[in-house]
Amino acid sequence: MDQINVFMVGSAGSGKTYLSKAFSEWLDFKKLDNIIVNLDPGAEKLPYTPDIDIRDWFNLSDIMEAYGVGPNGAQILGADLISTKINEVNDEIAYQDAQYVIIDTPGQMELFTLRHSSEVIINAIGRKNSVMSFLFDPIISKTPSGYLSLLFMAASAFSRLRLPQILVLSKSDVLEDNEVEMILSWSDEPDELYNSLTEGGFGLDLFHLISESGLFRSLFPISSVDGLGMEDLYDGIQELFFGGEDLEKILF
Repeated sequence: MDQINVFMVGSAGSGKTYLSKAFSEWLDFKKLDNIIVNLDPGAEKLPYTPDIDIRDWFNLSDIMEAYGVGPNGAQILGADLISTKINEVNDEIAYQDAQYVIIDTPGQMELFTLRHSSEVIINAIGRKNSVMSFLFDPIISKTPSGYLSLLFMAASAFSRLRLPQILVLSKSDVLEDNEVEMILSWSDEPDELYNSLTEGGFGLDLFHLISESGLFRSLFPISSVDGLGMEDLYDGIQELFFGGEDLEKILF
């Protein structure tokens, strides 16, 4: 396999862009050839210089002017317009000929995970050699109900995109050590999460739904600030593609 695509997926503010930068820098340090592709036409400032940038084709201002819509409408239209340029983007990716292609998806997760255009994008870039890194927002993850909601979002993203997932607790440096340990215990031992869910009703119903679907999976802490977890992310990718196991068995 010559090229591995890593799609960064997560809710707005979860740290996709900074993880893209940090993981690219870690790969550079390891002398592993990589590029970053920015697929967010609404990005104003990026902490990295993208090797391929959808804004070279269009940005939100272009869309607002061309279609007479506001910022929100432009975001939605932009998500769909990406698919119309994906062959050109893919030609640029092929020209770069990098071993690792890090794909920074739009800030609003639903603009990527819930649009049909995402299927077009993934199929064009290469589904069989793609993986999704799903980011758990650290602040939301601190409460049992918040963690459960993010787990449901991760399950939804998998259902929509049908890509193998690596779950990461992003920005773990903003959490206390005991908070990280608590969150990791919920991912490793679902019963711990169940015992922490004090409210009844829908929360517990959702827990049972996810549990019975086999969607509880371990996540690991990562920090784009101090480089924590970059090797874990890399090792997870290596296990997926070169571990000699069926992806469904490994992840699901």
